[in-house]
Amino acid sequence: MAQGTVQVTHTGTSRWRRRTGEYASLAAALEAAGDGDVLTVAPGTYRENLVVRRAVTLRGGDGPVRIAPADGVPLTVRASATLQDLHVEGQDAAAPALLVEDGTPELLDVRIVTRSAAGLEVRGAARPTVRRCTVDNPAGVGIAVLDGAGGVFEECEVVAAGQSGISVRGGAHPRLERCRVHHASGAGITVNGEGSGLEGIGCEVYEIKGSGLQIAARATAHLTDSTVHRTSADGITLDTDAVLTLSDCDIHDIPENAVDLRSRSVLTLTRSSVRRFGRNGLSVWDPGTRVDANQCEIHDSTGDYPAVWVSDGATVVLDSCRVHDVPDALFVLDRGSRADVVDSDLSQVRNTAVSVSDGATAQLDDCRIREASTGAWFRDHGSGGTLGGCTIDSVQTGVIVTKGADPTIERCTVTSPAEAGFYVSAEGRGSFHGCRVTGSGGYGFHVMDGCRTTLRKCRTERCARGGYEFPEDGPVAEDCTSDESQARVPSAPDGSVLTATQPGGLLGALPVPRSPAVTPSVTPAAVPVPASEPPTARSSQEVLGELDALVGLESVKHEVRTLTNMIEVGRRRQEAGLKAVSARRHLVFTGNPGTGKTTVARLYGEILASLGVLQRGHLVEVSRVDLVGEHIGSTAIRTQEAFDRARGGVLFVDEAYALSPEDSGRDFGREAIDTLVKLMEDHRDAVVVIAAGYTAEMERFLTVNPGVASRFSRTISFSDYEPEELLRIVEQQAEEHEYRLAPGSGEALVKYFTALPKGPTFGNGRTARQTFESMVERHAGRVAALAEPSTDDLTLLYPEDLPELP
Repeated sequence: MAQGTVQVTHTGTSRWRRRTGEYASLAAALEAAGDGDVLTVAPGTYRENLVVRRAVTLRGGDGPVRIAPADGVPLTVRASATLQDLHVEGQDAAAPALLVEDGTPELLDVRIVTRSAAGLEVRGAARPTVRRCTVDNPAGVGIAVLDGAGGVFEECEVVAAGQSGISVRGGAHPRLERCRVHHASGAGITVNGEGSGLEGIGCEVYEIKGSGLQIAARATAHLTDSTVHRTSADGITLDTDAVLTLSDCDIHDIPENAVDLRSRSVLTLTRSSVRRFGRNGLSVWDPGTRVDANQCEIHDSTGDYPAVWVSDGATVVLDSCRVHDVPDALFVLDRGSRADVVDSDLSQVRNTAVSVSDGATAQLDDCRIREASTGAWFRDHGSGGTLGGCTIDSVQTGVIVTKGADPTIERCTVTSPAEAGFYVSAEGRGSFHGCRVTGSGGYGFHVMDGCRTTLRKCRTERCARGGYEFPEDGPVAEDCTSDESQARVPSAPDGSVLTATQPGGLLGALPVPRSPAVTPSVTPAAVPVPASEPPTARSSQEVLGELDALVGLESVKHEVRTLTNMIEVGRRRQEAGLKAVSARRHLVFTGNPGTGKTTVARLYGEILASLGVLQRGHLVEVSRVDLVGEHIGSTAIRTQEAFDRARGGVLFVDEAYALSPEDSGRDFGREAIDTLVKLMEDHRDAVVVIAAGYTAEMERFLTVNPGVASRFSRTISFSDYEPEELLRIVEQQAEEHEYRLAPGSGEALVKYFTALPKGPTFGNGRTARQTFESMVERHAGRVAALAEPSTDDLTLLYPEDLPELP
């Protein structure tokens, strides 16, 4: 029963036929109206099931018009009618609230508040134009477009949906313009089935308890200038031959994958942004699945997962893209998987910028990688690809090649890596052509035993530990250069020697066979013995004599002598057939920087070698960056490799407390500690481990793992140097470099070291050496102005040569 009346203005071809009538019900008015008539509905509630069969205009009056029957479909449209300013309410869970079945009707400012199967359903041949309509349906679908239907939806809003906000299936193909979908309990928008499609311009999908956008089963969609954000599941999912094009879109604040593709789906992404995602920005799976991204930005991950994940034979192409502020930028894994990256920037990556494993391939051309732990890591057998014309800047390690991986690296430059520019280990391979390393904190090219690597026309400059570090049976290196005056000499697999032929460090393969009858033509200066290995075997007393010659460290010398005596006596007891007390060889060194911890560790290794406890006694110095990898498993590998390098000698872990930070969370440093403890137990006679660091921090380190304290049962403390001891170090430096301290300089140095702030930057012995170097520089500036300096002028250092106090 209607609470109001319906006024019908009938129209005709002649003025005399125009008339107006009033009806007590909407059904009666619709029955009386003809095409072109206007039905103006008085405010009220009409509990009728209405069917519009003619091209009429049905509009509300001066107040709300509610169409709210007890069950069934409240309003069905089967003609090119116009509906305006209506309020439709439905209660039937098996039927829609407003159903459009045919024609090209216009729906303007219609509000649907219902608990129906669908708020608005469009099906069949219908092609409506829907403007400024809202749907609130917490029980079902917001808007459903089905069975080949279409239509245009402008500035419409789904404010709530118990299922999908908008559902397109059965070959339907609507167009959305400036629409909003939010607070849906299913996906925000779903497009499903072959022939189904959707075009969206300026749309927004947000606050969704599910995925923002789902395209599946050969459906297609194209969104422009649209946003998907604040979902509880993946932002966008594509499955089973789905095709999606996103242009100028923004996907952000997604707790899971921003975009997930599977089963031969294809995504084209242009000038779009993917940001603040909890898992992968792009997650791409399965053969035939592909992403083509151009001029896009992927950044600000909130989780611990790679920004771009490519696996199971999928393909990703990034062209002129930016990936930054993420844990890892690009992970490509599994045979058949491929990533092609062109003219793109990968920066501010906490772990690895590009990781390739399990037989996958990556090709990067003219890309820029910076501020990452590792620039690119080719991890295992069958994994490879090409890096061409790329720059890698401000990383821990530029490129890592391990476990049989075989990439081609061409015309790439690594600048300022903290460790190696290029690092090849664990039977890694790789070809490096025209590559360059500048300003490395470690080696330029570091190639481990068993690696078949080829270097051609490569160059290193200003590498702290050396340009090239190769094993005895090392890689092939042709026409490679370095700015070192003495380059380490590797050898080629055919037995030829690679030698430094000039001070510039040119490396070329010289056919000098390895034979007892032929001595390679290499001067001793060109083959320096690594500083970490003793050049010749010395007796324990000779080494202890060098220890005694060190300035200060009296308590340290006493501890080392005590250990040496115990080991020596133990050896003699064994020779006499007596039981020997097991000497505790693994040590903890505590103290501030510059107190001689590394020097004593090197001498300790020599002593143990002279006593027959260690085979070689060499020193391998590592820190957290050498042991801790970016992902589960890689830390164990790095720690094992460091331990293997130290076999027969001493593994010196500097700043060991950094392996157990106080706010460790999911830090992998504990994995390094656990691995090291197990190796020390399994190979207790192969390596001596010395852990070093600040006193308080090392106390925390010893409590991390129950096995740590038992392995490191002796701690040796290194005290800071007194001013008089620092003076003695300066005096030793002066004598070594043929300088002398003028009268009064010694007293001035003691006052200087007494007044020098002893803050965190104070380096003890290092500070003393730096002070001497500063005095030499100031002396040179003073003496250079003299026309004919005397021997005293050239050698004496005066108090005025001291640097200013900081």
